[in-house]
Amino acid sequence: MQADITNALKTLKNGQLLLYPTDTVWGIGCDATNAEAVKKVYQLKQREDSKALICLVKDFEMLKTYVPHLPSNLLEVLNHTQKPTSIIYSHVKGFAPNLVAKDGSVAIRICQTVFCQGLLSDFGKPIVSTSANISGEPTPKDFNEISPEILKGVDYVVNLQSTNTANAPSQILKVHQDGRIEVIRP
Repeated sequence: MQADITNALKTLKNGQLLLYPTDTVWGIGCDATNAEAVKKVYQLKQREDSKALICLVKDFEMLKTYVPHLPSNLLEVLNHTQKPTSIIYSHVKGFAPNLVAKDGSVAIRICQTVFCQGLLSDFGKPIVSTSANISGEPTPKDFNEISPEILKGVDYVVNLQSTNTANAPSQILKVHQDGRIEVIRP
């Protein structure tokens, strides 16, 4: 696994695209602070750049670096979720401008898999994590369902194809500054 982390790290630092297993599905990833890399993700997915992408962070400390005004009830929300949960945060900083939605928000998830934890720890910055499919097509349930177009369009494929993911996208919540929680995707 360390060789995959090393190769993935090199890919991210070079502004290239990565195909990797997450806690939900196989994802297309890049440096979430690099606008050119983010642009490549949108192009590969054939997706409008007005549609947001999810980002992964290592832990609560990394999250605080990019979301300076966290709601006071956030830890309570995170501790009560039963499955991987991406949360839409407003007033983020440090992300590539083409990754931030028009309302100034980004969806972020703390990913707990061993591979992602190692990669995020070594990289020290958020990583884009969007499903490994062309926009509008079904999300692949496992590595074998990823289209040849996606496989050819990334610069590095993590060699963990037998890794089991949850086979379903994360739930998405929006936590408003007043503490309200809105379910965007259950």
